[in-house]
Amino acid sequence: MFDGHNPYLVALSLAVAILGGYTGFSLAARVRGAPGLTRRLLLAGAAVFLAVGIWTMHFIGMLAAPLPQAAGYLVLPTIVSFLICALVVGVSLFFVSVGEPSEGRVIASALLLGAGIVSMHYVGIHGLAGDFTIEHDPVMVGLAALIAVGTAYGGLRILIARHDGRRLALSAVAFGLAVSGMHYTAMYGMRLQPLDSLDGASPVGLVASAEVLALIVALLCFVIAAGFLLLLVPEPRQRAVHAFAPAGIGDAAFSTDVVDVGATHPLTDARPLSPPPVTRLPVEGPDGTHFIDVAEVRGVKADAHYTLVHDGTRERMCPWSISTTEARLDPAQFLRVHRSHIVAIPHVTSVRRAGDGGIVELDGLTPHQVPVSRARIAELKTRLGLARHDARPQQAANRS
Repeated sequence: MFDGHNPYLVALSLAVAILGGYTGFSLAARVRGAPGLTRRLLLAGAAVFLAVGIWTMHFIGMLAAPLPQAAGYLVLPTIVSFLICALVVGVSLFFVSVGEPSEGRVIASALLLGAGIVSMHYVGIHGLAGDFTIEHDPVMVGLAALIAVGTAYGGLRILIARHDGRRLALSAVAFGLAVSGMHYTAMYGMRLQPLDSLDGASPVGLVASAEVLALIVALLCFVIAAGFLLLLVPEPRQRAVHAFAPAGIGDAAFSTDVVDVGATHPLTDARPLSPPPVTRLPVEGPDGTHFIDVAEVRGVKADAHYTLVHDGTRERMCPWSISTTEARLDPAQFLRVHRSHIVAIPHVTSVRRAGDGGIVELDGLTPHQVPVSRARIAELKTRLGLARHDARPQQAANRS
């Protein structure tokens, strides 16, 4: 069974699992902190794409297997296998997106999700119809179950960590390898035993041919690829003016990464009065708005109309824009180092050059890196005591 697989379909099944994992995790990473209906839609979309990716990978793997020519697929078990997968994925994502996910809740959700993936696989396998019986090696069944649970745990950890960019891509690759590894491990322990023609019984229920299944799988592959490509399209930058932001430092005014601190109010021709620095930042949770001490804040990242506040462990959604947040934080402790990033100076652990700009690393249980624009790298180094701002050339120019 294992040696006769079509290598091209095996490669396709792996690619589909990776794309499904990337699309699903990208949506799932946005669930925590999303408001109301948006949160439900993101949760449903993440569950659907992950379930479709897992299920489609499974049946591409089945099409790649050297099954008898007359083998068909019972429609009811095939549909049930997908419903099992979608249900357990949705429930597991819901459990870890409500409240503060504890380690026990993550492990319980991973066990549930792993059991669902294994159930989906073996229900789908026993949807095969033909003049044969199916036998499984118990050791391979146990190993496949361990791989499924490990896959689920890693995927849920990705959701909680809200990885993006390169880390999310690497996580999706790991997810695809793990899901495919679970399937092909189970297939390695599977044996088809031919039945005596006199003892064979016709399958009960509606049977679909391999050609029909291939058409369905091709359509689902298109859906996964379309979702993946849509996620690659960048969202338009929002340029709204927010209530707490002083005039002149909105997102549009920050297009050059430089703020003119001498700008005056366009109507009164006087410097606007900034509100006093806040000591706490509001963050959204599933049970309402909470407040965290600014001393815990490592960095702030723009996210359309909102921001993501990193507290050294994970990112949490703040209802303020990046400009509002910059205006309300103490400028002696925080510096906007990029169009989309603010960092807490006391929590910077390292800084290095990267192209024309730089990269800083912030401390915490989960240290993370933040880009620094070319226009702000010198000011950042001055604030860190790595460079000295020399005002004499400017003074000389003024005297002249």
